[in-house]
Amino acid sequence: MEPKISPMKAPKYPILIVEDDEDLSELIKIQLTDLNFSIEQSFNGLEALEKAQHNTYSLIILDVMLPGMDGFEICKSIREDDPLTPILMLTAKAEEIDKIMGLEFGADDYLTKPFSIRELSARVKALLRRAKASENSTDSTQEHIEFGELSIYPNKRIIELGDEQLELTSKEFDLLLLFASNPGRAYSRQELLDIVWGYQYSGYSHTVNSHINRLRSKIEHDPANPLFIKTVWGVGYRFTEEHELV
Repeated sequence: MEPKISPMKAPKYPILIVEDDEDLSELIKIQLTDLNFSIEQSFNGLEALEKAQHNTYSLIILDVMLPGMDGFEICKSIREDDPLTPILMLTAKAEEIDKIMGLEFGADDYLTKPFSIRELSARVKALLRRAKASENSTDSTQEHIEFGELSIYPNKRIIELGDEQLELTSKEFDLLLLFASNPGRAYSRQELLDIVWGYQYSGYSHTVNSHINRLRSKIEHDPANPLFIKTVWGVGYRFTEEHELV
């Protein structure tokens, strides 16, 4: 059994805090250090990206407004090479477009300033639990799922289309694995949000649409006439069944 995250027994998860407000960064560091997390700090976007690309972190807390490079671009760049590390984005703006952009670039959660340190700690713990649960569930899934030319290796988080290995983001992989593990089942956009993103993203069904479109562009020979991910009009989406591939 994995140890619970508590002030006395938490493992030393390395967390990168990227926040140019040094007072806020220090406050976050103090709180998470008290919870026995290992903390690194960065106050500049370019420096933060370099750290993220050359080090391994259990979680990255990423402000949107940063000198050098903004948080959206950092998130996007990280996701090009690292689809798995959880990213919690912070912003002083409450507009919906910022949350949508964060989700589109691959953020796992989103917190709007001002926020309570207790809320931040809860989000951090939830993201780490979710990452561990995802790792454990992946370990327990079958080693290989195959539909026609499409091969999915859940344990390795590898996707192949014919002889080509595809580059998928974390959410794209999670969507595809969910679909392929349940062929024929129709999911509404809200169900997909709840399962893949979590309840806090209720109402952002257009995020699902854009991820489906990008996923189709990667796995379908003709995205306009998809073979694998079918649209169920008035409901949402479903994955093809074996007999439909013949």
